[in-house]
Amino acid sequence: MAATPPPNGPYDLTSLRNASIQRLLRLRHDSRLTTAALRGVSEVFQVSPRTVRRWMDNADAHDGTYTPQGRSHFTLTPAMHDALTRWCGNVTAAYRELTRDGLLNGPPSVALATFHRAVHRELSPGQRAALRGGEKARRRHDVHGQRPPSFRNEAWETDHVEASVWVNVEGQPSKPWITWFIDHATAVICGLAITPHTPSREAILAAVRDAVLCGDHHRPFGGIPALVRVDNGRDFLSPTVENALKAFGTELIVLPPNSPHLKGTVESLNAAVKHTLFMGLPGYTHAPASRRDKRTTVTWDIDELLHYEAFVTLVLQWVDWWNHEHTIARLHRRTPAQAWQADPTPIDTVDPLILHTYTLERHGPPLTITSKGVHWKGAYYVGDWMHGHSNAGEQVHLRHEPHHYHQVELYDADTGRYRGPATRADEMTPQQARELRRAWQREADHFASKRNKARKNARARYAATSTPAPPPLLNRLTAQEAAAQLRDLQAGNLAAEARPDLLPRPKPASDRWTAPKADADTPKPPTQEKP
Repeated sequence: MAATPPPNGPYDLTSLRNASIQRLLRLRHDSRLTTAALRGVSEVFQVSPRTVRRWMDNADAHDGTYTPQGRSHFTLTPAMHDALTRWCGNVTAAYRELTRDGLLNGPPSVALATFHRAVHRELSPGQRAALRGGEKARRRHDVHGQRPPSFRNEAWETDHVEASVWVNVEGQPSKPWITWFIDHATAVICGLAITPHTPSREAILAAVRDAVLCGDHHRPFGGIPALVRVDNGRDFLSPTVENALKAFGTELIVLPPNSPHLKGTVESLNAAVKHTLFMGLPGYTHAPASRRDKRTTVTWDIDELLHYEAFVTLVLQWVDWWNHEHTIARLHRRTPAQAWQADPTPIDTVDPLILHTYTLERHGPPLTITSKGVHWKGAYYVGDWMHGHSNAGEQVHLRHEPHHYHQVELYDADTGRYRGPATRADEMTPQQARELRRAWQREADHFASKRNKARKNARARYAATSTPAPPPLLNRLTAQEAAAQLRDLQAGNLAAEARPDLLPRPKPASDRWTAPKADADTPKPPTQEKP
């Protein structure tokens, strides 16, 4: 049996070259060395026959063992490594510091090119990137393996991605977010949810429901997965999402931080939607500015942006293109839909009626149906099915979608049977909701401008200097200006924002009250002497 190589090397051609040279030396000692043998060794090592003869002479000089001398190289010392770390990988700046401090090996002095070659020889590209950009830059040079082939619904991956596109949401520019679930084995998008703002657990539950259900507008892909890989996002780790994923035996795999390679399928999907969809839409945020544009980014008018409904339509069309027209190399140039249909693994489906409470959160204690409805969160919720059930002491459990407080679902507290929906009685109209949001925005802008003005006034400005001296203060106010600003900050704003009901009441006058006279039989309390 042939001996296995050592596990830690070294793996080089020196040992093989030594064995070949020893064979040639034995042939020469037996007078059987031929030109064909020399030419064969030279062709294997891609050198000339003359070089092979020099190797044989080297072996004769070292008792029959080929011992290459090698070239002597300049090596880095610990002080040089410290200088490179201080200068964040700037080789030229570190070389200047080492030369000034006399820490380079010399004389003769080491040239800058020699120092550069030593750095590139002793530090890998990942180590040099870590010096320049930190751990995140170093991870770009890591090598990751691929997961073995699996079957459909064996593993799903999920993530949020912010659309790099400004969208018109009721007259205000906003960046929507997409939450989707993708099957790892077939790269098919099983379900997604789009929100015009930062997503929460509500978006995750909506995407889960869309991914589990099959048919109708939910697409023909889905079912119950064996496991789902998620990152360390707080919304993915909420109890509501965890219970929804584990309700049918799905295992939740929480990946460690800073490990996007462990869910590479969904990360590739995030990059693909940016390069194949977002780049071609108006309002793209990463578009380069023109040469005549003095700004670093391109701004868009609100009329030039897509409306939210149009953006959702384009995203859904792109998902259909990804599933049915886009081919992937690792799927043997098949589309995700073709890979899904070719997989004979059975799919565990769920009846949509069973999933009625799948994405609903349950309120704690049961609630009582009164003549005004069900009271929850400071409001009454009513439904047409409540007629004839009020004031009878019937109690129900309340469930609702996260952050959806306009409508709730009620279930019998004893049997768990579904009773029906209920809507908030004093629900505002859409026009009132828009006006309220605008009022909130005006109030926030008012206090933001006040805060920015206060920060600007508090920021000290100094004059530029060309000599090593303390910088003189520029924004010094006169005595009158300082007194006026103090009056505005201390008296004017506080008086305008004060609440009269919180002001202390004055003490009553002593002449308006009469103290009761003490009875003669009532003993007076003993007086304490002052220390």
